[in-house]
Amino acid sequence: QVQLVESGGGLVQAGGSLRLSCAASSRIISTYGMGWFRQTPGKEREFVAAIKWSGDNTHYASSVKGRFTISRDTAKNTMYLQMNSLNPEDTAVYYCGAGSRWYNPSDYWGQGTQVTVSS
Repeated sequence: QVQLVESGGGLVQAGGSLRLSCAASSRIISTYGMGWFRQTPGKEREFVAAIKWSGDNTHYASSVKGRFTISRDTAKNTMYLQMNSLNPEDTAVYYCGAGSRWYNPSDYWGQGTQVTVSS
């Protein structure tokens, strides 16, 4: 069982940046993936970005490609999401996920962190 803890959410103005972190309670297998998903009220959780723990693959939703960057620090069992050029449509609860399908890492979930972008 992997426990995930997100941090780094908050309130930012449009055009600003935030960096989210997700710390895993145990070592992640290299073939596994970790990723970020987001959800707004009344909508389904949507994929944002994922990274294969070995580091040789990343995958982004088209809506964030070029603005968000996913990375990981294997020594710290921690994943990051650098979010730049934020806009109000990025406002959501962001969830960290981990799992055996690196491109859709959804076997384990964190508790979520709120990101609010004001216009």
